[in-house]
Amino acid sequence: MKLKDYLEEKKGISILSTADRDGKLTTAIYSKPHVMPDNSLAFIMRERLTYQNLQSNPHAAYMFIEADAGYQGIRLFLKKLREDDNPEVIVKMTRRNLTPEQDKQKGPKHLVIFHIDMILPLIGDGESTVTLA
Repeated sequence: MKLKDYLEEKKGISILSTADRDGKLTTAIYSKPHVMPDNSLAFIMRERLTYQNLQSNPHAAYMFIEADAGYQGIRLFLKKLREDDNPEVIVKMTRRNLTPEQDKQKGPKHLVIFHIDMILPLIGDGESTVTLA
């Protein structure tokens, strides 16, 4: 199954992990990422620890745990490509329904785009049934 279809169809928990330049880790619950036409992955981020870590270390790991019974899901190994701070692009991609005032109170947002280095199943290191193409 294509990654874009998988993330659109499945329900579950979405987790993003990053480390700073010294290797100190953080893990956070995130909304599911957007799969871009070029198969890069985009997350909308506030200026918190995950975003700060990516300023000095471009590597991240993403885990999606399906809501179904058992341990099903995927792990993605990512490398930051770039950021897009265009507010029009970010507004179009935002899924949460906040008022402009609520959104502003939460702080600036950035669209952070990643290359997918590898896709693995949630358990083990075999080949994933989820692919980019």
